Amino acid sequence: RINIERKHVCRGLLDGVIAQDRGDRTPFAERLSNLCMKPLTGVPILIVALYFGLYLFVGGFGAGTLVDFLEGSLFEEYLNPWAETLGHEYLKWYWLRELLVGEYGIFTLGIRYAVAIILPIVGTFFIAFSVIEDSGYFPRLALLVDRIFKRFGLSGRAVIPIVLGFGCDTMATMVTRTLESKREKIIATVLLALAIPCSAQLGVIMALLSEVPGALLVWSGSIALVFLLIGFLSAKLIPGEKPMFYMEIPPLRLPLLRNVLVKTMTRMHWYFLEIFPLFIIASVLLWAGKISGLMDGLIRLMEPAMHALGLPLQTAAVFILGFFRRDFGAAGLYDMQTSGLLSPEQLTVAAVTLTLFVPCIAQFLMMQKERGWKVSLAIFVFVTVFAFVFGCLLNFILIETGILS
Repeated sequence: RINIERKHVCRGLLDGVIAQDRGDRTPFAERLSNLCMKPLTGVPILIVALYFGLYLFVGGFGAGTLVDFLEGSLFEEYLNPWAETLGHEYLKWYWLRELLVGEYGIFTLGIRYAVAIILPIVGTFFIAFSVIEDSGYFPRLALLVDRIFKRFGLSGRAVIPIVLGFGCDTMATMVTRTLESKREKIIATVLLALAIPCSAQLGVIMALLSEVPGALLVWSGSIALVFLLIGFLSAKLIPGEKPMFYMEIPPLRLPLLRNVLVKTMTRMHWYFLEIFPLFIIASVLLWAGKISGLMDGLIRLMEPAMHALGLPLQTAAVFILGFFRRDFGAAGLYDMQTSGLLSPEQLTVAAVTLTLFVPCIAQFLMMQKERGWKVSLAIFVFVTVFAFVFGCLLNFILIETGILS
């Protein structure tokens, strides 16, 4: 309340000493700008932006239309069969054939996931993100959520890493360094590690769950509940002063095409250069695990957890993939669903648990760099335990209520 009163006083002082030149700004732009910052109208505007920007464009067009063409038509019908045929004809060594075109092959798994599933989803997300960013909407969103975020021990400034987390949690964890206090940085890191899915994971999961009536609503409600619950508890349990927040509000404008293209290409270049080698490395590690029998051992070790979640044993491989990359695990879940291995209840439980599951290697290393080993390991253990406990509770509720049957 003191901060709000302080803002009113500052605004009154500014109005008395500053004459604003409206220039080309129209009254409509001013009204829309004010509407974006008021809870009664700002929340519906945010929902509309998320619906068209994330659900329809990223989830529908990116994870639906583009992925169906690249993964279903191009790779599954032409490139993978062609590569497997060449492998069986010219690669006489079993280990080399498995490395390149086997179940976890560099081409059949690593390159296919990176190019056919992850690239179109990340690309469409960065386009949507750049459009919203260039319009000047983010500072207004920060003011809109400032009062809510203060209940989590955060300020409106934290909206930037939180929103960035829907693109790449690794990049978002790095951006938490812009927050003022150590308390804010830890809370934001916990929320990013637990309840914020990256764009590729988000797009694949939304595309999968949109085919099951009610599943997307259960998933969204579960993730929102976890975000609110853990945010509130973190603010109560982690000591520190409440943050203060001031931000300059730029003019609201139509996004410039050149700016959107430059920002999108810059982010795509950075992201793809980072993840493509990791997909190849992950394929090699999975291949080595299969050849040595280590993968089968890890899957058997996770059998009790899969049983408690009500999931088939094969789902353990998806969680192992998710540790290498969150989007890698989501792509594995996509493969299981298209193969008809999961019921609606199992798909929903797997999607929720995978979303809450441990951060990928890249994000964990960034957490270690920003927060240190002690905090990073504590977050890692907490997220792992919480994800499986919440998944078990959700599985019990879905079975008992039968709401997805």
